[in-house]
Amino acid sequence: MSSQLYKYPRTPHLSFSPGVGGDDIKLDSNKIFANCQVVVTEKLDGENTTLYPDYIHARSLDSRHHPSRAWVKALQASISNDIPSGWRICGENLYARHSIAYFNLKSYFYLFAIWNKDNYCLSWSETQEWAEIWGLEIPPVMYQGLWDEAKIRAIGENINCDKCEGYVVRNVEQFHYDDFANNIAKWVRSNHVQTDEHWMYREVVPNGILKG
Repeated sequence: MSSQLYKYPRTPHLSFSPGVGGDDIKLDSNKIFANCQVVVTEKLDGENTTLYPDYIHARSLDSRHHPSRAWVKALQASISNDIPSGWRICGENLYARHSIAYFNLKSYFYLFAIWNKDNYCLSWSETQEWAEIWGLEIPPVMYQGLWDEAKIRAIGENINCDKCEGYVVRNVEQFHYDDFANNIAKWVRSNHVQTDEHWMYREVVPNGILKG
């Protein structure tokens, strides 16, 4: 097993995110993004999962077996030799339906972050390049460019909340694990059902994959 395992950090909410829970972190302002180039990607409703060259876990570092994790475990095994030593891949395991039903996924795993041996999250352009090398999908991009709060607020105003949980904003440049909260934040729909605690005890209903 990899000598060092890392739990994916908690993502703070943007100051105008409506779906803030009781124990969530919320930014007082969004000045961390001022004058930054950012990318906004869809926040997919699955299980946060981390892949190493020789290990895999969900948010808990000692994730137990669950039928919904079999597909992504097979994926990790198929690309493990191509993941550089000391690196890890973070993404969304979408095999099991949570609060939102997906019918046209391109894959059951969507990559959103790659961390190198020095614990830096790679830049967005490098993330895209590695995703292509590994043949992995990335979440749909909703905006990319200079931080513009009015434009990014408008994304939430136009989201179909029956089909989309929200979005994530990140600095397009690389950043260190210890500086995570200064480079990434999320917007979550109102009254989003947090199913992490109980979806695992229900029958697994697979999401739908695009045919062809």
